[in-house]
Amino acid sequence: MRLPHHPFRFGVQAPGAPSRGAWAELARRAEDLGYSVLSVADHLRDQFATTPALMAAADATTTLRLGSIVYCNDLHHPAVLAKEAATLDLLSDGRLELGMGAGWMPEDYTATGIPMDPAGVRIDRLDEAVRIVKALFGPDPVHLTGDHYRIDGLVGAPQPRQRPHPPIFLGGGGRRMLSLAGREADIVGLNIDMRSGRIGTESGATATAEATLQKVRWVADAAGDRFVDLEIQVRVELATVTDDPVGLATALGPAFGLSAEEALASPHALAGPVGQLVEVCEQRRQRFGISYVTVPVEAMDELAPVVATLAGR
Repeated sequence: MRLPHHPFRFGVQAPGAPSRGAWAELARRAEDLGYSVLSVADHLRDQFATTPALMAAADATTTLRLGSIVYCNDLHHPAVLAKEAATLDLLSDGRLELGMGAGWMPEDYTATGIPMDPAGVRIDRLDEAVRIVKALFGPDPVHLTGDHYRIDGLVGAPQPRQRPHPPIFLGGGGRRMLSLAGREADIVGLNIDMRSGRIGTESGATATAEATLQKVRWVADAAGDRFVDLEIQVRVELATVTDDPVGLATALGPAFGLSAEEALASPHALAGPVGQLVEVCEQRRQRFGISYVTVPVEAMDELAPVVATLAGR
């Protein structure tokens, strides 16, 4: 299996900030530190709404890319999302990376009364939605009658700045979602399996290095010849510079059902001295094809020396 090999880039994921000024400053700092992307999730908990937050970040910066990781498909009709995404891409001068997901957090559903269908149904619905959004990024009227959506002659307007469309980001932890990503995405996120609705001992086994390699194989099988062109991303849940990574992993690993060794080997952990973290990132690109690493905003400054060393390399 020939793996993708792209230059490194790094992203920061943040839920929001106390004020407009604080959010703008966060975006500018991420850009100044060499991060490529500022991303916002899409949940109904205490966080910013994704689209206006990304637009505000675009206004505060000049090169920082804007990631939705990821819009919950069940909270957005694809025709509406396509219009919002195209507008955001146009007004940001082509900096959007459009992430879409099938939905995984039970609270988003129970709090609103939206039915949370079985995962297979949600993924089928997302599959249709991705095809609709891509079609609406083109100039022609869209006609699609599926099991979940019907589009009858709609023309997408405005058109996005990036052609043929902004990069599509799809991620997951199971075979079905990663197969969809392999077929349709430009950027594939390798996730912990979230079918339990939470990160913990139920999902820890899917975070190991061995499980990650299996996910890469699923993506490759579905992508075929286009696999080498895909960009492989991972979100790091534990990101810190420390001289005692083993002690940290020994303390935190059991919460995920992992030994210290398994926790440190997981692509979802990045803990150790700066030099070691640089080597780990390079090893993971070689083994898994991972070149795009997203860290939580709390680790943005701490991981900056790693970003300065690797970004673009």
